[in-house]
Amino acid sequence: MLTNEEIKALLKDTEADNVERTVSTNKSDKFCEAICAFANDMPGHGKPGYLFIGAEDKTGAVTGIEITDQLLKNLAGHRDSGQIVPLPALTVQKRSFPEGYIAVVEVKPSDMPPVRYRGRVWIRVSPRRGIATEQEERILTERRVHSARTFDIQPCLGCGQDQIVHSLFHDYRMAAVAPEIIEENDRDMLQQMAALGLWDMHNQCVTNAGALLFSETPQNWLPGAYIQYVRFEGNGLESDILDERKFTGDLLTILRELDAFIKTLFPSRPVPVSALREKQITPYPDWAIRELLMNAVMHRDYQSNAPIHFYWFSDQIEIQNPGGLYGAAADFPNQNDYRNPKIAEAMKNLAYVNRFGRGIATVRAVLQNNGNPPAEFTINEPNYFLATVREAGS
Repeated sequence: MLTNEEIKALLKDTEADNVERTVSTNKSDKFCEAICAFANDMPGHGKPGYLFIGAEDKTGAVTGIEITDQLLKNLAGHRDSGQIVPLPALTVQKRSFPEGYIAVVEVKPSDMPPVRYRGRVWIRVSPRRGIATEQEERILTERRVHSARTFDIQPCLGCGQDQIVHSLFHDYRMAAVAPEIIEENDRDMLQQMAALGLWDMHNQCVTNAGALLFSETPQNWLPGAYIQYVRFEGNGLESDILDERKFTGDLLTILRELDAFIKTLFPSRPVPVSALREKQITPYPDWAIRELLMNAVMHRDYQSNAPIHFYWFSDQIEIQNPGGLYGAAADFPNQNDYRNPKIAEAMKNLAYVNRFGRGIATVRAVLQNNGNPPAEFTINEPNYFLATVREAGS
């Protein structure tokens, strides 16, 4: 983060293209557009951009407005809101000057441009902020090819245009891109896929995320990309199997079928809480199980040939996904990180994720409300992550 002297210099530089100033404290759209633009780093500085709240736009003068803790929380919350994808890297601070306080939002350039806010690609060129043209978006797309670090945005070699189910892409595009941008777009399908990080123009193939989303047979390219459900009569793998099912196909099909299936599994029953009142509980709240499964799909290691295991034993459910904790998530559950940011983005666009970084907190609250013991997590294994949920009342 900058020193106070560096901040003062940037406040005075009204022509800088990596700075935006405002005295507004409640303009969420404006803040998110600025964050998106800085993350895209259209000029290619490779340096952070800064949003200063509490400074005049034209002069850079600190106005002395009140910078509350709630404002700082709201600004930091834009990272995980799911409105800006892929997730931006940002920090928020409150800084003191003789004239008063300002809030400083530092946004680092994204490794995976173009970054979108509500389906639109915002950029800054000189002091202006606006929506990227097709050419500008293409430049950002080409820049991503040289900085691809995660497996999901690397090329899926051999999975070319003839493997794509066009209807799957068109359905996804409607969820990922603002309608007016689609209406104005005259690029062909592959260029549109490339702009979303799902087609590699250099290798003329989908990315691994693109293969998972749109290829006719994703498991030909990502063999472990399915979910194995088994219900056991007893409490061990040697028990008799009562039911089993395999969720396979493209990601949207897997998520849609899994979502519908979970809703059928756990019938509710009334439990008296007083002489005059009852409460409906289930052995397992479907929303908690759904959240853990969505987390498994989002965070699993897709380079592994092992599937996600969804095992229902006589008194507990286990959900195990390949791949241990990733990056900053080693400080689980205090920190979150994304092995598959493009897949996380797709799940948000498809409305299977509401906000990022809230899954475990949601699971804990739902389980407690239903009377289940807290979920248990096996996190010290390098090759898998295991979540265990015990039946209500156990």
